[in-house]
Amino acid sequence: MKIMFSAGEASGDLHGARLAEGVKKIAPEAELFGFGGAQMAASGVRLVADCSEYSVMGVWEVLMNLSRILSLLNLLTDAIKREKPDLLVLIDYPDFNWRLAKRAKALGVRVFSYIPPSAWAWRKGRAKDCAKLADEFVAIFPFELPVYQAAGANISFVGNPLVDTVRPSMTTEEARAFFGVKDGDYPVLLLPGSRKQEISLVFPAMLEGARRIAQEKPETVFYLPVAQGMDQSRMERMAAEAGVKVNFTREHTYDLMSVTAFALATSGTVVMEAALMGLPCIVLYRLSPVSYFIGKILVHVKYFSLPNILLDEMAQPELLQDEANPARIFSEARKFWAEPGHAEAVRARLKEACALLGAPGSSERVARRIVAAAGGEA
Repeated sequence: MKIMFSAGEASGDLHGARLAEGVKKIAPEAELFGFGGAQMAASGVRLVADCSEYSVMGVWEVLMNLSRILSLLNLLTDAIKREKPDLLVLIDYPDFNWRLAKRAKALGVRVFSYIPPSAWAWRKGRAKDCAKLADEFVAIFPFELPVYQAAGANISFVGNPLVDTVRPSMTTEEARAFFGVKDGDYPVLLLPGSRKQEISLVFPAMLEGARRIAQEKPETVFYLPVAQGMDQSRMERMAAEAGVKVNFTREHTYDLMSVTAFALATSGTVVMEAALMGLPCIVLYRLSPVSYFIGKILVHVKYFSLPNILLDEMAQPELLQDEANPARIFSEARKFWAEPGHAEAVRARLKEACALLGAPGSSERVARRIVAAAGGEA
């Protein structure tokens, strides 16, 4: 059995690694290869191309990198022709992956979609197009199902993998000691995102907001976990120029989440991870003016952070584009220490959002579906 994976960024690499581990457990003889990152490679996927070299954000940025993306598409198409996989598993990365799916389908390869395009949010017509290309879909959020079911897709929701992966490895006391959190400290987490554009567009306002927080609450201690691919030296320079003391860390991020009061976070999977750790966020998001203009025309959603979407309410603040400014960041942050009961109320709503993600064990359940779709015994 030969299975090809295609995952285009850090979060997809993590999901792909969990699925690969699950497939290997069920079908040890399976040969896994494709497009992914270091975590997928460590889980037994032979990489044809490394996704860390191709992560871009926004419509304009994709256009600027179009030639490289087309070259990658041709490279992976050649791999399909050469390797003749029994199944192509798409993991998120929609605009690229569905071009690859079209080519795979033309070559007679079955297609399995894990984390399908967000047709519930924008370009709903994609659901019909995707339903013609993929033999099976598995979503990781329940709100994704209706639009695909209406399009005739074979889609299911069997839980969210974050329920299994997001958990502390230390007690609260051990985590405080590990990170040097002292009695009287007020620890706050900075989560600026891993993409270069996010650092450029969001981090300066985040740092200025942090500087204002520290002015009013001098006992505040800022921590910033550095993920793979993030330019720590650049962020250190930016923090120094902003006059903000930041403690950079590289391990035990979930343990760090367990001992911080709240986070300033760029919107993304990390906001859902924080919710699972009971950590409230002030969610920030900025795009280049061109990408934002295009997105405003095409995207029609009430909320853009996952916990709020799950609950269909503004459980925690979202500051988009010009609203992601230092004054608003500080105003929302101040509620956590100045308004009694505010933090507890937000945490209670986040707990309700997390309950909607389903039971543990989703990656293994998806892996069984992948093996079955590839023609194996699941």
